[in-house]
Amino acid sequence: MAGAPQTLPEGRYGRSADARADRRLKVIGAVLGAALLGFVAWGAVDATAGSKASGELIRFQVMSDTEVQAHIEVRKKTDVDAVCTLRSLAADKSEVGVRDVRIDARKTRVDTVVSIRTTARGANAELVGCKAADER
Repeated sequence: MAGAPQTLPEGRYGRSADARADRRLKVIGAVLGAALLGFVAWGAVDATAGSKASGELIRFQVMSDTEVQAHIEVRKKTDVDAVCTLRSLAADKSEVGVRDVRIDARKTRVDTVVSIRTTARGANAELVGCKAADER
């Protein structure tokens, strides 16, 4: 068998350079993946826990060509005043009304109905967001 390439017996001489490189890449990938997961989790916790007030749009009703009513539920700490921003869009998606509402009731959960004055017939109402009145 002159000229035939020699193959080494499996497992006799340790791992090949390719196997060591593969293992190193797996370890680096796992570390980077864990770091990315930690960063995403930190961002999610910071975004939700950092706010002292939050709200939810329960329902809305178009009352006329110049008014939309929105029923919102606001959750906050008892001693915090909240400011919630609502808006109404027309059927063509143009903004026709915006209103900031201050919620200063000394409760942790406040249900309220808010009227949004519109410049044209609104097709909907949406809660842009709520925050503590002292947040910037």
